[in-house]
Amino acid sequence: MRIPPRITTLGGAAALLSVLLVGGPVTTTATAATDPVATTGAGITSVGSICYSALPAQAHDTLDLIEAGGPFPYSQDGSVFQNREGVLPSQSTGYYHEYTVVTPGSPTRGARRVITGEEAREDYYTSDHYATFDLIDQGC
Repeated sequence: MRIPPRITTLGGAAALLSVLLVGGPVTTTATAATDPVATTGAGITSVGSICYSALPAQAHDTLDLIEAGGPFPYSQDGSVFQNREGVLPSQSTGYYHEYTVVTPGSPTRGARRVITGEEAREDYYTSDHYATFDLIDQGC
Protein backbone atom coordinates (compact mmCIF):
# COMPACT_ATOMS: atom_id res chain seq x y z
CA MET A 1 0.00 0.00 0.00
CA ARG A 2 1.36 3.41 -0.95
CA ILE A 3 0.81 6.20 1.54
CA PRO A 4 0.89 9.63 -0.12
CA PRO A 5 3.71 11.92 1.01
CA ARG A 6 2.88 14.68 3.44
CA ILE A 7 4.70 17.99 3.69
CA THR A 8 3.79 19.63 6.98
CA THR A 9 5.92 22.74 6.50
CA LEU A 10 3.77 24.10 3.69
CA GLY A 11 0.94 26.38 4.63
CA GLY A 12 -2.57 25.59 3.42
CA ALA A 13 -2.45 28.27 0.73
CA ALA A 14 0.86 27.03 -0.67
CA ALA A 15 -0.38 23.44 -0.70
CA LEU A 16 -3.60 24.47 -2.40
CA LEU A 17 -1.66 26.45 -4.98
CA SER A 18 0.51 23.42 -5.76
CA VAL A 19 -2.60 21.28 -6.22
CA LEU A 20 -4.11 23.83 -8.59
CA LEU A 21 -0.89 24.15 -10.60
CA VAL A 22 -0.72 20.38 -11.04
CA GLY A 23 -4.26 20.15 -12.36
CA GLY A 24 -6.37 20.45 -9.25
CA PRO A 25 -10.08 21.05 -8.99
CA VAL A 26 -11.92 23.25 -11.43
CA THR A 27 -14.49 25.60 -9.96
CA THR A 28 -16.53 28.45 -11.36
CA THR A 29 -16.33 31.58 -9.25
CA ALA A 30 -19.96 32.63 -9.56
CA THR A 31 -21.43 29.23 -8.79
CA ALA A 32 -18.84 27.76 -6.44
CA ALA A 33 -19.55 30.44 -3.86
CA THR A 34 -23.16 29.33 -3.55
CA ASP A 35 -22.93 25.71 -4.66
CA PRO A 36 -19.56 24.03 -4.01
CA VAL A 37 -20.39 21.19 -6.38
CA ALA A 38 -21.41 22.96 -9.52
CA THR A 39 -21.77 21.81 -13.07
CA THR A 40 -19.71 23.76 -15.56
CA GLY A 41 -20.85 24.56 -19.08
CA ALA A 42 -19.06 21.45 -20.32
CA GLY A 43 -21.20 19.27 -18.05
CA ILE A 44 -18.29 18.30 -15.80
CA THR A 45 -18.89 18.40 -12.07
CA SER A 46 -16.47 20.60 -10.19
CA VAL A 47 -14.97 20.03 -6.78
CA GLY A 48 -15.71 22.39 -3.90
CA SER A 49 -13.64 23.04 -0.82
CA ILE A 50 -14.06 22.61 2.91
CA CYS A 51 -12.10 24.00 5.84
CA TYR A 52 -10.28 21.44 7.92
CA SER A 53 -12.03 22.87 10.97
CA ALA A 54 -15.45 22.21 9.39
CA LEU A 55 -14.83 18.48 8.99
CA PRO A 56 -16.43 16.02 11.39
CA ALA A 57 -14.15 14.83 14.21
CA GLN A 58 -13.96 11.37 12.64
CA ALA A 59 -12.42 12.88 9.47
CA HIS A 60 -9.70 14.45 11.65
CA ASP A 61 -9.07 10.99 13.10
CA THR A 62 -8.79 9.51 9.60
CA LEU A 63 -6.38 12.22 8.45
CA ASP A 64 -4.25 11.61 11.56
CA LEU A 65 -4.14 7.87 10.78
CA ILE A 66 -3.12 8.61 7.18
CA GLU A 67 -0.35 10.89 8.45
CA ALA A 68 0.85 8.15 10.81
CA GLY A 69 0.63 5.41 8.18
CA GLY A 70 -2.08 3.46 10.04
CA PRO A 71 -3.24 1.17 11.43
CA PHE A 72 -6.57 1.62 9.69
CA PRO A 73 -9.92 0.30 10.92
CA TYR A 74 -10.99 -1.29 7.61
CA SER A 75 -9.09 -3.58 5.26
CA GLN A 76 -10.15 -1.45 2.27
CA ASP A 77 -8.42 1.64 3.68
CA GLY A 78 -5.46 2.68 1.56
CA SER A 79 -6.78 0.94 -1.54
CA VAL A 80 -6.59 2.64 -4.93
CA PHE A 81 -9.53 4.91 -5.64
CA GLN A 82 -10.49 4.53 -9.29
CA ASN A 83 -12.32 7.87 -9.73
CA ARG A 84 -14.92 6.06 -11.87
CA GLU A 85 -17.36 8.88 -11.27
CA GLY A 86 -14.90 11.27 -12.91
CA VAL A 87 -15.56 14.01 -10.35
CA LEU A 88 -11.95 14.41 -9.22
CA PRO A 89 -9.32 15.72 -11.63
CA SER A 90 -8.31 13.02 -14.09
CA GLN A 91 -5.11 11.25 -13.05
CA SER A 92 -3.43 7.94 -13.79
CA THR A 93 -4.59 4.79 -11.98
CA GLY A 94 -3.01 4.57 -8.55
CA TYR A 95 -2.85 8.34 -8.04
CA TYR A 96 -5.77 8.42 -5.57
CA HIS A 97 -6.28 6.30 -2.43
CA GLU A 98 -9.35 6.04 -0.25
CA TYR A 99 -9.83 5.87 3.50
CA THR A 100 -12.96 5.36 5.57
CA VAL A 101 -14.27 8.12 7.80
CA VAL A 102 -16.08 6.27 10.57
CA THR A 103 -19.80 7.04 10.76
CA PRO A 104 -21.03 6.71 14.36
CA GLY A 105 -23.96 4.32 14.65
CA SER A 106 -23.52 2.88 11.17
CA PRO A 107 -23.31 -0.94 11.01
CA THR A 108 -21.21 -0.62 7.81
CA ARG A 109 -18.35 1.59 6.63
CA GLY A 110 -20.90 4.28 5.87
CA ALA A 111 -20.65 6.80 3.04
CA ARG A 112 -17.92 9.11 4.31
CA ARG A 113 -14.38 8.93 2.90
CA VAL A 114 -11.12 10.82 2.61
CA ILE A 115 -9.49 10.46 -0.80
CA THR A 116 -5.82 11.36 -1.02
CA GLY A 117 -3.83 12.30 -4.08
CA GLU A 118 -0.11 11.91 -4.55
CA GLU A 119 0.54 15.63 -4.17
CA ALA A 120 1.27 16.90 -0.65
CA ARG A 121 -1.92 17.72 1.26
CA GLU A 122 -4.18 16.85 -1.65
CA ASP A 123 -6.98 15.44 0.44
CA TYR A 124 -10.63 15.33 -0.55
CA TYR A 125 -13.64 14.66 1.67
CA THR A 126 -16.91 13.08 0.56
CA SER A 127 -19.88 12.53 2.82
CA ASP A 128 -22.08 10.98 0.14
CA HIS A 129 -20.05 8.05 -1.19
CA TYR A 130 -18.30 9.76 -4.11
CA ALA A 131 -21.22 11.82 -5.47
CA THR A 132 -19.52 15.06 -4.39
CA PHE A 133 -16.05 15.98 -3.18
CA ASP A 134 -14.51 18.89 -1.31
CA LEU A 135 -10.79 19.65 -1.31
CA ILE A 136 -9.73 19.96 2.33
CA ASP A 137 -8.21 23.37 3.05
CA GLN A 138 -5.69 22.69 5.83
CA GLY A 139 -5.23 26.40 6.49
CA CYS A 140 -8.62 27.17 7.98
